[in-house]
Amino acid sequence: MLAIVCPGQGAQKPGFLSPWRELPGVEQALSSLSEAAGADLLRHGTESDADTIRDTAVAQPLLVAAGIIAAAQLHGTDEACPADVIAGHSVGELTAAAVAGVFGDEDAMRLVAVRSRAMAQSAAAEPTSMAAVVGGTREDVLAAIERHGLHAANINSAAQVVAAGSVEAIAALGEDGPAKARVLPLQVAGAFHTPYMVGAREELAAFVPSLTATDPSVPLVSNAGGEVVTSGARYLDQIVTQVASPVDWEACMGTLRKRGVTAMLEVAPAGTLVGLAKRDLKGIATATLNTPDDLEAAGALVREHAGVTASTDQED
Repeated sequence: MLAIVCPGQGAQKPGFLSPWRELPGVEQALSSLSEAAGADLLRHGTESDADTIRDTAVAQPLLVAAGIIAAAQLHGTDEACPADVIAGHSVGELTAAAVAGVFGDEDAMRLVAVRSRAMAQSAAAEPTSMAAVVGGTREDVLAAIERHGLHAANINSAAQVVAAGSVEAIAALGEDGPAKARVLPLQVAGAFHTPYMVGAREELAAFVPSLTATDPSVPLVSNAGGEVVTSGARYLDQIVTQVASPVDWEACMGTLRKRGVTAMLEVAPAGTLVGLAKRDLKGIATATLNTPDDLEAAGALVREHAGVTASTDQED
């Protein structure tokens, strides 16, 4: 049973789209996606430096476009998604929804353009940031985050929680963190997936009625507690609330485990989610689709695992 997963903000790297532009039709596809997003993704994905593509309003459309382009090479634009289940981390949920056919690629880019600009504006309202807390016990980590007036924005795995809030509180957490844990500041300019993003949520809520969503072609695992979404309308509701609510990727992995997933393929720019799976979903096969050179191995994983029922019970 194959899961395709789509990474979130922070996975982007300078020039990571360059090798994809060599494939037939990709240049034209990126031009269309750029027009829909109102951003020069061709330039940002090949020439822009790390600081430029760190900007939320640039990074999010770039990530969604990259995932759409990479996934299309797996199954062709007129064929069904080969996954048995699909999921995305944060903005990666928009990529996952596009790949699963909830809406067309251009609508996905329109949606991510609104989402990214709204989140960037909310982030600019006051100085906020995020930090990864690695290690420690979950009880101690969450208690330390609460003690400093912060929010648990991302629950990424059993060993990693991302705290978000004011810059001062993030600094205080670094100096007075939970026992046996490291606090690693992240290079982001905003407390994403917290109440600081309420303004962005409202703007997204005003936009989504302009979209027509269809039910996903494969089950879509939501960041909201790992819920399996099979309704396009339900997906739109959740993508609105997601920007100001925690991303529970650990729960998503738990859902994949319960469904008997035997393999995970992460689309470009890949590595982060497969890395988490290697620790929390031990024993499954994994592959990353970062460049066209990875297509052969990715295709082999699809052929071996798509549609295959796990031979052992993988329940918690």
